[in-house]
Amino acid sequence: MIGLPHYLLLGSIVFCIGAFGVLTRRNAVAVLMSVELMLNAVNINFIAANKYIAPDTAVGQLFSVFIIVVAAAEIAVGLALVISIYRQRRSVDLHDFNLLKW
Repeated sequence: MIGLPHYLLLGSIVFCIGAFGVLTRRNAVAVLMSVELMLNAVNINFIAANKYIAPDTAVGQLFSVFIIVVAAAEIAVGLALVISIYRQRRSVDLHDFNLLKW
């Protein structure tokens, strides 16, 4: 039988994969995808905790929908920035994004 620890372990593994991607990738699009993985791991944990701790309420689902909306806005802004910088620098390598350095 699958219980709460299994879902929390799955969420932790997905979050660690996303964190590893954020820390090791040089491509801006891959970093954005890794951030999305991390947000989806949080959604898994919210929904699983809601199902097993308070199944009569929908607080976990509400938080997950809110996170999905924030993730959609984040990816839209992030991709707009990446496209804008790509048009100037012709690269999506994060080491080339030193626009704020003097």
